[in-house]
Parts: sequence; structure tokens; C-alpha cells
Amino acid sequence: PTWQVQDKAYANNVAYTTGKLCFHTDYPVLQHPPGVQFLHCIKQTAAGGESEVVDGFHVSNKLKKQNPQAYQILSSTAVDYTDVGVDYCDFAVQCKQRIIDVDSRGQAVRINYNNATRDTVFDIPAEKVRPFYTALKEFNDLLNSAEHRFIYKLKPGDIVTFDNWRVLHGRQSYQSGSEVTRHLEGAYADWDVVMSRLRLLRKRVLNRD
Repeated sequence: PTWQVQDKAYANNVAYTTGKLCFHTDYPVLQHPPGVQFLHCIKQTAAGGESEVVDGFHVSNKLKKQNPQAYQILSSTAVDYTDVGVDYCDFAVQCKQRIIDVDSRGQAVRINYNNATRDTVFDIPAEKVRPFYTALKEFNDLLNSAEHRFIYKLKPGDIVTFDNWRVLHGRQSYQSGSEVTRHLEGAYADWDVVMSRLRLLRKRVLNRD
């Protein structure tokens, strides 16, 4: 199934407005967020609406080098994400995620960061709240550094594909009009499905050769 990204009345998500979208990964509110995201540009606004991406693994590694304590906080603190509303159907989802998910070696394997769905509930000891937000600000500053972010503008017909576990994406604001001026169509896929299809394709190519 696909979904439409365009400004609309009574939007339940900033993505469905003309406002700026800060860097985020999609659906950290799910226990298993989608691994691959596709965005197909159907219509593009004349001014504004540029897309932005940043490599979350690169930024995480940089944070680990310059402030190991901040990295440890973001890779060990469980953050509540919640999303309640109506979009095709009624929904109410909630999940706890570490912003930097790591493996047994302490290496980042998934970024779970979306301030729009980060809950107001934060059940950690009071003395750990300030260090957490200090670490989060440093991580966010690195994400938004001109050194790390890449800005581009999709044209009608373009399709961008990226790793939702690694790449954070955003969008610059644009002006609203009397009709929809910017329209993207999106879809998700899980990594296990993608890898299965790639293995099948490789097998067919090898058999053909």
C-alpha cells in the first residue's frame, strides 16, 4: 500500500502541512519500524519544499568519539513514543525505543528519532533528565550541521529510496496555495523482504548467465 504526502485540512501529521519537517526516522512508535522507504515525487512546488537527509550512523559515530557519555545515554535510555489519531483508520500506538539502538558491540544498528511522536511521558529518574536532554541536543545539533546534512529537490517523476533505520530525512517549508502544490507518494518495505527479492533476482541472473 502507498500513502500520499500533501498538505490537507485537519492534518494529523506535520508531513501533511506546508511546514518544515525536522530530521526524523519514520515510525519509531512501532516495535519494528519499516526498514526501507520510497518517496515518488508526483508534483513539486516552485519555491521551497527541498528535501533534506543525514546519515544517522555517521553522526552517531561522531557523537561517540567527541562525547562518549552522551552516546551512552542515548543508546541506553528508553524513550516513549506514542501516536493517536485518524488516518485511513483510527489508530493508537505506543512503544519504547532507544534513540540510538546498538548491537552487542555497542555499534549503532538503528536510529529511532522522531520528536513529533516522542511522548510527553518520560519515566526516568529525575536526576537523569537534564543529562539526557543535553545529550539529545548535542546529537540534534550534529544532525543539523551543514557539514552532515544533504539538501536536494525532487522533480516530478523522481523516486528516492533510503534506509529508514539509518537515514534521517526532513523537508523545508513551502507556501500553501489554492490547490495542492506539492505531492509525494510513499511506500515502505521491510529489509527481510528486500533481501529475499535481491537473492531471488541474483539467482535468476546467475541461472540466465
